Amino acid sequence: MATTPTPATPAAAATALPVSTTLGKTTINDGVVAKVAGIAARESRGVFALGGGAARAFGAIREAVAGADQSQGINVEVGEKQVAVDVTIVAEYPAPLQDVADGVRDNVIRAVETIVGLEVTEVNVTVNDVHLPSDDNNKDDAAEARVQ
Repeated sequence: MATTPTPATPAAAATALPVSTTLGKTTINDGVVAKVAGIAARESRGVFALGGGAARAFGAIREAVAGADQSQGINVEVGEKQVAVDVTIVAEYPAPLQDVADGVRDNVIRAVETIVGLEVTEVNVTVNDVHLPSDDNNKDDAAEARVQ
């Protein structure tokens, strides 16, 4: 069981949350909790991406090699019956940032409490950047200019 903030990486998968019943024991790794939170955060309205600049750059390389990391930008602290989640996002412009953060918080709480079965004590949302639609257009224009 983790008692310190645990980044959602393969090393975090070694830490697990055991739940014992009369029929046996269930163990849920911290990485699973982070993955559930990451999927829920990504599905929130107004979220363009998860993670900070360096994490997104590293994630793009990792995604090209091994597939998408659903827990990028997510840190979890898991106790015996509770979990705290930190989420770093890039919001879409011009979405109201507080509304985006509230939506992320609601989705993460709902998903973790429903799927994992732990009480969520807090979800801290950090808006690290704002994605402008023109950012995508400029990349397309640069690619077209090289081809012409």
